[in-house]
Amino acid sequence: MEKKVLVVDDEQSIVTLLKYNLEQAGYIVLTAMDGEEGKNLAMAEKTDLIILDLMLPKLDGIEVCKQLRQQKIMTPILMLTAKDDEFDKVLGLELGADDYMTKPFSPREVVARTKAILRRAQLHQEAAESQEEQTDSIVIGDLKILPEFYEAFFLEGLLELTPKEFELLLYLAKNKGRVLTRDQLRSAVWNYDFAGDTRIVDVHISHLREKIEINTKKPSYIKTIRGLGYKLEEPRTE
Repeated sequence: MEKKVLVVDDEQSIVTLLKYNLEQAGYIVLTAMDGEEGKNLAMAEKTDLIILDLMLPKLDGIEVCKQLRQQKIMTPILMLTAKDDEFDKVLGLELGADDYMTKPFSPREVVARTKAILRRAQLHQEAAESQEEQTDSIVIGDLKILPEFYEAFFLEGLLELTPKEFELLLYLAKNKGRVLTRDQLRSAVWNYDFAGDTRIVDVHISHLREKIEINTKKPSYIKTIRGLGYKLEEPRTE
């Protein structure tokens, strides 16, 4: 089945360029020229990926992302920004975007990033449907992960996780006790080979900690290993 991508950008030249290149790569492409139209399309149509510009009329990309996640629409979001402002990138990720690219970019890179994101989503869907995955649950302290349902619980309460937060938590849990570098996490969870900003990992780790740590300043589960990366471990009982 052909994958459907929604492109939301107020620059006609970018919309035309992305639509042409994505269609050449075999995707069905929907387009919107402002945030409100983009949000409504995302809610009305079942899409596999949303490519969302940060600066949009009516509703900016941050607000679109926020509202879609509030409506439990967990379609992967690739955010586009013309800024180098770290705040905007981090805020977008914290509100549920899965990745970002800074303009200007090459159409080839967008297509490659799209393929990588969709490939990763497909792999997780297949894993969730496999019989082996359906019999497994992972319990670490008060954290319980159910891969087959794409759900995680902490202190028996359901965690509200974006797709990438869940994938990151699951990967850390499957490698419990192992130190994983930012590059390892970026490659495993985001699944593409572009050299780039590992800040995306730090932001998602920070967001996970807010959801599974009693004290984020003294984390019991996700530990920072200075100069190396992160590891998830059983919390120590005092």
